[in-house]
Amino acid sequence: MKPFFRSFWGAFLGSLVALGLLFFLFFQLIGSLASVEKAEPLMPKSAILKIDFKAPVTEQKSSEFSFDILSGGPSFGESISLLDVVRAIDAAAQDPAIKFIYMTPDYATVSLSQAEEIREALDRFRASGKAVVSYSKAVSTGTYYLASIADKAILNPYADCLFSGLTANVMYYKDLIDKLGIDVQLIRHGKYKSAGEPYIASQMSDANREQYQVMLNTIWNVLAEGAAEHRPFSKDDFTRMVNNLEIKDGEGALEAGLFDELWFDDQVEAYLCDLYGVSKAKQLKYVTLEEYAEAKVKPDLKVKDKIAVIFADGEIAMNDKDTPAIGDYFAKTIAKVRRDSSVKAVVFRVNSPGGSVQASAIIEREIALLKEVKPVIASYGDYAASGGYWISCGCDKIFTDKTTLTGSIGVFGLMPSVGRAVAKNLHINTFEVSTSPHGSFYDMMHPLDNAEVAWMQNNIETTYADFVARVSAGRDMSAESVDAIAQGRVWAGSDAIQIGLVDEIGTLSKAISYAASSVGLESYRIEEYPQVKGIYEKLMESMGPAEHDDNVVKAEPADAMLKACEWAIGISKPEVMARMESIILK
Repeated sequence: MKPFFRSFWGAFLGSLVALGLLFFLFFQLIGSLASVEKAEPLMPKSAILKIDFKAPVTEQKSSEFSFDILSGGPSFGESISLLDVVRAIDAAAQDPAIKFIYMTPDYATVSLSQAEEIREALDRFRASGKAVVSYSKAVSTGTYYLASIADKAILNPYADCLFSGLTANVMYYKDLIDKLGIDVQLIRHGKYKSAGEPYIASQMSDANREQYQVMLNTIWNVLAEGAAEHRPFSKDDFTRMVNNLEIKDGEGALEAGLFDELWFDDQVEAYLCDLYGVSKAKQLKYVTLEEYAEAKVKPDLKVKDKIAVIFADGEIAMNDKDTPAIGDYFAKTIAKVRRDSSVKAVVFRVNSPGGSVQASAIIEREIALLKEVKPVIASYGDYAASGGYWISCGCDKIFTDKTTLTGSIGVFGLMPSVGRAVAKNLHINTFEVSTSPHGSFYDMMHPLDNAEVAWMQNNIETTYADFVARVSAGRDMSAESVDAIAQGRVWAGSDAIQIGLVDEIGTLSKAISYAASSVGLESYRIEEYPQVKGIYEKLMESMGPAEHDDNVVKAEPADAMLKACEWAIGISKPEVMARMESIILK
């Protein structure tokens, strides 16, 4: 018996030791996560600022953590905010330690509006008397828009050169929906309000094609003008070269004046050595943009007066707590900023295609209350369309990028029904008994009848009139003038300024400067809202108890078709929306 107890207690104590060691390692990991967020890189006395675009550029900085035994344990991923990118470049322009910028834009994960704002910052850097050097091993129209700002644009002799026009891809789902047996009814106001069109048609309407063509032509002019700005060819020359596929390889790009040199890596390094004033490549000292931003772009906590930047980034939806959407919870953040007396002015950064009408109205109400106590300046990113425009049209001043997609003043309702799909695919027939002829209204099992469609159309018309009235008041335009440029039409920023939807072409940085000057602030610090959670906070939250949703519907045969409906068309319930469709530009 004694050998048994010795073995038992030995195993038990061994397990306790192992468990203790596991907890020790876990809390060491937690500590290391916390230290990762606080670590501050050391800056050399002389350096080259390297921009390799390896970190994704997002509206606000975000951190991700994962653990994979096969890949060697924990891994960290971070994005860098657009504002930090711009502020770091601006700081480098005034920093004697930074000699020049070296960038490799080959696979930059930036949108057109982000590229526009980064490009302006690089142009300011050049204006300070410092050089920007760009080296590309693969080049496209979008990456060339960034590379073309450089004082020295270098291309690898065997680089992939693909210069094509700007294209928008819109997917149409009606054939798939018909195959599944799902019925979708679209009720809308505005002939250009095309967000619901892919669900009820197999091809693009003439009105939708018209608005896309105008919008793309405007954005293309921005890209072509930028590409030609510092190069020995005109906007029209660049457009002709792209349209005729004249740029086939590196030699062709060099001859056309798109690039200054065709060099391999060692030749680029030799040039950087000459520019930096050293003889060997190993003597080159680089500091990455992410490191530089971490060290140089931070608020001075001694300064009490603040400019708040509120980021409305993503879909607009009522249930936005712990989701990437913006809605009721986001509105409470705006209220918090309103009550903060240290915040003297607000920049409302909008990067949203819209969404829920109810959530848009709630956010717009909070912005109106905020405006009563401090200036609110809007700044537009990739999108400020439909609900994204609704929530910001009443701001004191609106800045937009040239390539921003805005407007889309319109409303639509999508009414899917899966009763026919349940019968067709699951061979289940449903029957109902009701006290009202419209008892099944909104149950998603039957299409709407004529009376129900009329009820919905009235709802849509009322909401559209409300939308137009809000724009009319916010932009000091007549309702008739707003209606003439509305009808759900999407406009590029360069055109939006011509029709009165926005006030000025300008970046987020310009909007912040304007907000500060509007209240006479020369010294201030920037406070971002909503506050972004770091890796440590996210990990600790993930260890907490999971929330239980009492409203979850138990799986039934019909529920399978609702899931299929959501997969096929992106919605699983009837909704009235102020939203523009997702667009893939390339």
